[in-house]
Amino acid sequence: MGVVTKLFDLTGKVAWVTGGAGGIGRAIADALTAHGARVMIASRNFENVEQAAKEMNQQYEGDQHNVKVAAVGLDVCHDSSVQRAVRKVIDVFGRLDILVNAAGTTIRKPTIDLTSEEFAHMYDLHVAGSLRCSQEACHLFREQHSGCIVNLASVSSYADLIEVAAYASAKSAILGLTRSLANEWAKYGIRTNAIAPGFVPTDLNRSLIENTDRGRRIIERTPAGRFATGDEIAGAAVFLASPGASFVNGHTLVVDGGFLTCGVGDTDAQWEND
Repeated sequence: MGVVTKLFDLTGKVAWVTGGAGGIGRAIADALTAHGARVMIASRNFENVEQAAKEMNQQYEGDQHNVKVAAVGLDVCHDSSVQRAVRKVIDVFGRLDILVNAAGTTIRKPTIDLTSEEFAHMYDLHVAGSLRCSQEACHLFREQHSGCIVNLASVSSYADLIEVAAYASAKSAILGLTRSLANEWAKYGIRTNAIAPGFVPTDLNRSLIENTDRGRRIIERTPAGRFATGDEIAGAAVFLASPGASFVNGHTLVVDGGFLTCGVGDTDAQWEND
């Protein structure tokens, strides 16, 4: 294996990906597996995550004697659920090296109509949920004096997307959480970074951005002239989890096709004219 390949080789590593049944989380879990890691994917819907694990094991030739991907039910809003998930990671794989906090959802509504309960739920899911999982992982990482945490932020951590105030507030807090964990836990050999994805059509947001006026405006302000794919976000996760990022800590990597750089651009949404 060449030096370049070793920079991104995850052979022997074990990853735990929350929100791993679909969307960006599934893409990240898939990419980590492709680069040699064994992966525990977690989701509130155990049937979905179990099916995803089955499909991925078939793809990467895993079996009951050589499990490449395993599944666990997880609600990141409850301490006991997080603790059970970590125990299963250890029971199945014997160790943990990488945590990807990808569990989440969004809510779009006028901010004046947003309830305090909805706002609090977004924060609990994205921010407190990431903290709960990170704390449980930290206990293991401290013992082995190594570990990597990758949080999921958003372009809405930096720029307003209108009518997603609860989501944007939570994702903005992820930046602060990432910096705090990076600063405090580096002494334990733990690196903490984040990814701020641009717009990736998934089951959660496809109806909002595909073939809509909102989607047209997004593409017009994205120099790349298109939405991202889950694989393009997953590449960033592989990098941050890999030996190639061994000196990257406390950083949020924006993967948005240039959206945040764009003031006035020349890009047209070509699909509007098809």
